[in-house]
Amino acid sequence: MRAFELTAPTTLDEALTSGATALAGGTTLVDLMKLDVLTPPRVVDINALPLRGIEVDPAGDLRIGALERMSAVAAHPQVYPVISRALLLSASQQLRNMASIGGNLMQRTRCGYFRDVAMPCNRRDPGSGCPAIEGANRMHAVLGTSDACVATHASDLAVALVALDARIELVSAQGGRSVALADFYRLPGDTPEREHDLRPGELIGEIVVPRLDWAARSTYVKVRDRQSYEFALCSVAVALDVRDGRVADVRIAAGGVGTVPWRLTAVEAALRGGPADEAAFEAAAQVAADGARPLSHNGYKTALLPRTVVRALLEVSRG
Repeated sequence: MRAFELTAPTTLDEALTSGATALAGGTTLVDLMKLDVLTPPRVVDINALPLRGIEVDPAGDLRIGALERMSAVAAHPQVYPVISRALLLSASQQLRNMASIGGNLMQRTRCGYFRDVAMPCNRRDPGSGCPAIEGANRMHAVLGTSDACVATHASDLAVALVALDARIELVSAQGGRSVALADFYRLPGDTPEREHDLRPGELIGEIVVPRLDWAARSTYVKVRDRQSYEFALCSVAVALDVRDGRVADVRIAAGGVGTVPWRLTAVEAALRGGPADEAAFEAAAQVAADGARPLSHNGYKTALLPRTVVRALLEVSRG
C-alpha cells in the first residue's frame, strides 16, 4: 500500500469539498489499495457524517442512510425480505458488520484481471485490453458485455434494489440529485472505466425504496460454488403479487450474469396476468437469457439463469 493522507471531517460540507477518496467501511477500498489497484493520494473517513438512519417516511417509502451497516439493515423489521436476504447472503458476518450500504453499491468488480496490476484491464487501465474475453472467464458476465469488458457487477444488494425500482439520493457542495439505481450503473461499452454516474465531489447520501406493499412476498436466491462468503454465479431477486392464483404484478432482477444488475423486464411481462404455477414460471423464464453472449467457460450461465428465476419464483409463491 502506498502512502496517503487521511482526514476525518465531522461536517458534510468539509467532506464534500475535500476532493479526496471516501472511506466508509473500507472493505473494498482498503483491499484494492493493498493491491495497488487504487492509489489515492488523499482519503477522507466519512463515518462521522450524518448519513445514517433506517425509516419509513410518511409516503411509505423506505429510506436507508448510506452509512448504515449491512448487518443493521438486514436485521431491520421494516426492510423488505428480498433486501434482507440479499444482504445476509453477502460476505461474512464480520464484513457485514463493517461494510456500509453506500459502499456496497459502489464496490468494484471481483474480476481477477482487474485486481492483478501485472495484467492488462480496460477498467483499470483504459485501452490496455480485456484478457478475460479469451482467458479465465467462468465467473464473468454473459449479459451487457462489450468487446472492452465482460466483468460482472459484484453487489447482491444492488440486484435486490434494482428489482424494487430503488433510487439513490446524491449529495454534493452544489446540491443534491436523485438517480434511479438502474440508471446509475453504466454498461461497459467502449468506456468500461466509467462504471457509474457518481460525479466528482458527490457522495451517496441515502437509498430510497418506493413503497410496494406486496414486496413483503419477496426473496433473493443466490447460486454459488460454496455457501460461505462467495460471489454469485447467478442470483435472482423476486417480488411477487399473486391474486386469485394469478400473477397480478412481479419484479425480477438478476446478478452474477450481467455487467450491471440486470432487470428481467421481458420475464416480468410474460408472467403478468398468467397463472402462478411452475409451468408458467418455466415458460416465462425462457426469455431470461435473451441477448446473452457466452464466452468459452461461462456458457452454463445461459441455462442457469432461467433455472434460478424459476427457483426464486417457486420459493416466493410457496411462501
